[in-house]
Amino acid sequence: MLEKIFKLKENNTTVKTEIIAGLTTFMTMAYIIALNPNLLTGFGKDTMPELWNGVFLATCIASAIGTIVMAFLANKPFAMAPGMGLNSFFAVVVTNIVALTGMTYVASFQSALCIVLIEGIVFLVLSVLNIREKIVDAIPLGVRLGIAPAIGLMLLNIGVGSNAGIYSENGGPFYAMRDFFGALTPSLAKTNMGSGYSAMVLSVVTMFVGLFAIVVLAQRGVKGAVLLGMLISSIIYWAGEAVFLGTNPFASLATASFVPAFGDMASTTLFKFDFRGFAEIGWFTAITLIITFCIIDMFDTIGTLVGTASRAGMLDKNGKMPNMKQALLSDAVGTVAGSLTGTSTVTTFVESASGVEAGGRTGLTALTTGIMFLACIFIAPIAGIIPAAATSSALIYVGVLMVAGLKNVDFDDICQSLPVALMMIAMPISGSIGHAIGLGLITYTVIKVFTGKAKDVSILTYVLSLIFLLKFFIVA
Repeated sequence: MLEKIFKLKENNTTVKTEIIAGLTTFMTMAYIIALNPNLLTGFGKDTMPELWNGVFLATCIASAIGTIVMAFLANKPFAMAPGMGLNSFFAVVVTNIVALTGMTYVASFQSALCIVLIEGIVFLVLSVLNIREKIVDAIPLGVRLGIAPAIGLMLLNIGVGSNAGIYSENGGPFYAMRDFFGALTPSLAKTNMGSGYSAMVLSVVTMFVGLFAIVVLAQRGVKGAVLLGMLISSIIYWAGEAVFLGTNPFASLATASFVPAFGDMASTTLFKFDFRGFAEIGWFTAITLIITFCIIDMFDTIGTLVGTASRAGMLDKNGKMPNMKQALLSDAVGTVAGSLTGTSTVTTFVESASGVEAGGRTGLTALTTGIMFLACIFIAPIAGIIPAAATSSALIYVGVLMVAGLKNVDFDDICQSLPVALMMIAMPISGSIGHAIGLGLITYTVIKVFTGKAKDVSILTYVLSLIFLLKFFIVA
């Protein structure tokens, strides 16, 4: 049955490999389950518990729907969830609606869901009409070849910075590494740095142990090296919490509720569209917001699909991915499902690359991840104890492998090398795949035009470049 549905032999994979890959993908993106409701409600678990519970359930359900549709419709190993960056932007929009209209946060939230619904419907139509696929084809091959390496750098940035805490904008570059090695000296080791400092050191150690474990296991040809490395690093972190921090890493499970708050979801987010409140923000603002959401989501999704598929060897000689239309349609379904259940835009997650690196090649990987999201409706507290540092190990390893895609870029051709170089800088700094692709398109177009090769640029590429120029300089 599974062979017939997912064509495992044709894709040179097995049920075991696909399941391990699906679990790997889930573990690297499980953080979204709690982080998304925190961001969308302003960390309102205590102040707005009904809304927080509703968004939490919406996150699990919408992620599962989108990912499972991807599994059966496109047969691709890509997982979906409310996109990072887009959820933060959504939260800002909600706050602005509160200030603009005077509505409560919940009412403003329900008004903002209208934007996500419209965006999802627009994407459904564009996907059915093959317009989104044509937009993918309009991205020059050289730019497409640079997407995977740029995503690799972004994964490295997330893994080393945001998750493991080795550096931050506030603390300065590599402050954690400086303090970590400084703590090994007798004088500083005696200094009371506080539990926060100790936790930071533990995260750094955990990340490196997990990373080295993954590398060693992978070099020895062990199947599921990424997943095993994450488990090893998790055990290290839990042991460190118990021994060095004096805390019980599983204490939260004792008081956690495993009963889903479906009632809260029904009263706050499920099919709760406030179109009257949405109309109060004004037609120009509304259209601007819809266009902004569409642009960011479209190119984030395209970049993730192309970049991850490139790493998995799923692209043909022209840099195109088979079943791209179905993958984009699945993404649109996920966004609509997110709006109906009550969360921000659902998009293809870049962490899918970890499952691909673990051997995932078919929709069975996505199906496994989707089932795990459904399970989290009931076992979310268990998923919540996975340390961020363990996730970092996998993201860094996968990031390094994706950067290797630079070997496919012709650095003797400035029309390829400059857009790719700028994308590799822009993507980790901005945290947006879409914005980096936009910068790459603009750079490619400008070079071609001013070097007398304007005819090499397609009409659609000109249009996309112009749209991004307007986005950067007018919409912001």
